[in-house]
Amino acid sequence: MNLADCYKSLGLNTGSSREEIKASYRRLVRKYHPDVNRDDRQAKDKFIAIQEAYDFLMENVKEPEVSPQSTASQQSQQKVSTPPQAKVTKTNKVKTIEIQPPLSPEEQKLKWQSYNQLQVLLRDQRYPRAIALVEGLAQRLPEDLEVRQWQAITYQRTGRHFVDRKQLEKARVYLKKALKIDPHNRSLWQEVERDFRRIEQIY
Repeated sequence: MNLADCYKSLGLNTGSSREEIKASYRRLVRKYHPDVNRDDRQAKDKFIAIQEAYDFLMENVKEPEVSPQSTASQQSQQKVSTPPQAKVTKTNKVKTIEIQPPLSPEEQKLKWQSYNQLQVLLRDQRYPRAIALVEGLAQRLPEDLEVRQWQAITYQRTGRHFVDRKQLEKARVYLKKALKIDPHNRSLWQEVERDFRRIEQIY
C-alpha cells in the first residue's frame, strides 16, 4: 500500500491535507457502510479499502508545523465547536467515525470475519450463537462503536424473534438491551418501537 493509492481510494489528489482526508473518509464511509448496503459485496469491499486507506494516511500524513500560538488558538476553537459525545445524535455512524480509535490489522481482520459470521447466524436465526459471538467481539473491542451497533441489532433481532414466538417477556428483555447498548440510533429505535407495538397488539 502506498500513499498515492490511498489518496485514490478516498477520491483525493496526492498531497491533500488531513482535514480533506477526514472529510472524504466520513462521506465515503456513510455511502459504503455495510448497514446501508447489506447485500452488496462490492460496497463492503470498498468500505474495507476506504478504512485501510484512511488508517494508513492518518499514520503517514503529518500536519504542517505551526507556531505554539496558532496551535493554542486551534485547540480553543475545537473545544468550542466540537460537541460532546452524548450530543452527537445526527446518526450513529457519524458518532462512530468521530471517536472510534484506530484498529490494528489483526483487529480489523477479526472484526470483519466476525461480521460475516454474524450475518450468517442472523440469517439462519441462530440467535444464541449470534449473541455469544457479538458479545465476545464487544469484549475484545470495547471502544468500537460499530461493534456496539451490531450488538444492539443482534439484541433487537432476537427480541423480534421472541415476539414472533409470543415469548413476550423474553422479547422485552432483549429489546430493552438493544436500546441500552445503542441509545442514539434512530433507526434502531424505530424498529424497537414497532416490536413493542406488536407486543401490545398481542396482549
